[in-house]
Order: sequence, then C-alpha cells, then structure tokens
Amino acid sequence: MTSAHVPVGQAVTVLPRKRIRWGEVGVQALLFLAATVSVLTTVGIVLSLVLPATEFFREVSPWDFLTGTTWAPLFLDAQFGVVPLIVGTLMISFWSSLVAFPLGLGVAIYLSEYARDRVTRVLKPILEILAAIPTVVLGYFALTFVTPLLRDLGLDVEIFNALSASLVLGVMLIPTVASLSEDAMAAVPRDLRDGGYALGADKLQVSTRVVVPAAISGIIAAFVLAFSRAVGETMIVLIAAGQLAQITFDPRETIATMTAFIGATGNGDIPTGSIEYKTIFAVGLTLFVMTLVMNLVSIRLVRRYREVYE
Repeated sequence: MTSAHVPVGQAVTVLPRKRIRWGEVGVQALLFLAATVSVLTTVGIVLSLVLPATEFFREVSPWDFLTGTTWAPLFLDAQFGVVPLIVGTLMISFWSSLVAFPLGLGVAIYLSEYARDRVTRVLKPILEILAAIPTVVLGYFALTFVTPLLRDLGLDVEIFNALSASLVLGVMLIPTVASLSEDAMAAVPRDLRDGGYALGADKLQVSTRVVVPAAISGIIAAFVLAFSRAVGETMIVLIAAGQLAQITFDPRETIATMTAFIGATGNGDIPTGSIEYKTIFAVGLTLFVMTLVMNLVSIRLVRRYREVYE
C-alpha cells in the first residue's frame, strides 16, 4: 500500500472540526420527546384497558363474552354476551358508510376535477365546518329533527333508532372522506389526465376511469378512516340510537353500540371495582382490538394498491 505524499512547499489544508449545533440537537431531542410521549401514551391506554379487562375475564368466560347473545350486565341475573353491542356498532357504521362513502367521493371528484380554484377555496372550508360541529349537537339534531322527518315521510321508526343516527353520522363523515380523497386525487400527475383526453375520453371518463383508480390507495385510506370514526362515535349514537342492546338488522329499531354503553355506564352510579364496572374495560378492549384490526387491514390494502409516481 502506498501513502500519499504532499509536495514540498504546498500548504496542507486542515478541515475545521465540526462544531456542535446546539439548536439542531435541541430540535432532535424535542422531536424524540414528542415521539416518546405518543408511544408511552399508547402503552398507558392499552394497560389501562388490559388490566381491568383481565380481572373481568377471570370472572366471566371470554368465550361466553364473545359469543353470548344477551347483554344485560346491570340486571340481577347478569348476562355478558357482547354480540348485540358488536352488531349494533357494525350496523351503525355500515349505514353511515353508505351515506358518507358515495357522497364524500362525489364531492372529492367535483372539487378535484370540475370545480374552479375559486369555487374550491370557498366550498372546501364550508364543507369542513361539518367536522367542527360538536357531535352532541348532531345527536340532538338527529333526535329532534331527523327522526320526526322520517316519521313524516312515512317510515315507521322508533323514537330512538339506528337510521337517524346513521344518516347524521354519515353526513358528519363526508368531510373526512372528501378531504382525504381530494388530496389523493390532487397527487395524480397531470400527464395521466392528458393521456386520457388524448385518447378521446371526456371529463367524466377521465375522472372515474383514470383519476379514481390512480388514487385508489388514498381513497381506501379515507374510507377506512371514516369507518373507524363511525365505529368509535359515541354521542350521536348514545342520544339518537338508544341503549337497547338487541340483535337486529332493521335500522328503524332501537339499538345500543359499544361506545354508547361505555359512555352511559361510565357516567352512572356503578361501584368502582365491581364486575359491572369492569365491563366498561372489557368492551373498550374489544373495541380497541376491532379498530386495530381494521387499521392493519387498511395498511395492507393501501400498500397493495399504492401507486408511486416520479
């Protein structure tokens, strides 16, 4: 191995030692602290659910809990079958998705492909106001306005029913679907649109057969996020859908959801540490696992259909 020689008389340039940038170090430490706080918060939430739920399942069989069809934890002859709550939660999410998905996607297509920039700047903030309305207000709106309106239209709905709650919840989810889907469509390169027009397609064909398939990963993510919000919604279903835990697929009936049970029972006079009190954490843990599974499925779908543009 040969070594490099510096010619005689030539000055040697010595690079200055890299100085520590304390400002950059401070920013890195702050970001690390923020990430650590979020992780520790998640771990704390999980532990706060798992520990009481474990005590609950020492007294109640997990199989009976997950397969039982009668939910009456506050009765003398207590029954702890969570299936009616799961069915009610999924039914509310399903009907609200039927409202939010097509309307939200339609709004996103209009804002991305049809509306002028001035119209978009006006409509998008107005649309997002829906997401800022307190859900308790929307719940009373469903109970006092939507339910009487459905009865006036000839629908035989109960005072507390899943249909009115689903309709209002679906309207509340429209901004979520529309905003995220519109962002995904805006990321589609202009060249794909121009290629469609060059082949003779009109604006509707380009929007539905070029832009939407190209942005499908973002649209799926918007759908899953909206569905997860519907699963976790509390006040609208607590006020408008009722608290009768029953297995029914008729949206005109009164039902109970997992979040509604947690919200109503948590504000009651149940003694802390009792088996009735621990049902809150068992139901909460079940809801947490459901949303976790949905998020994992959504991540897999997004990765599968993701389009990468250069």
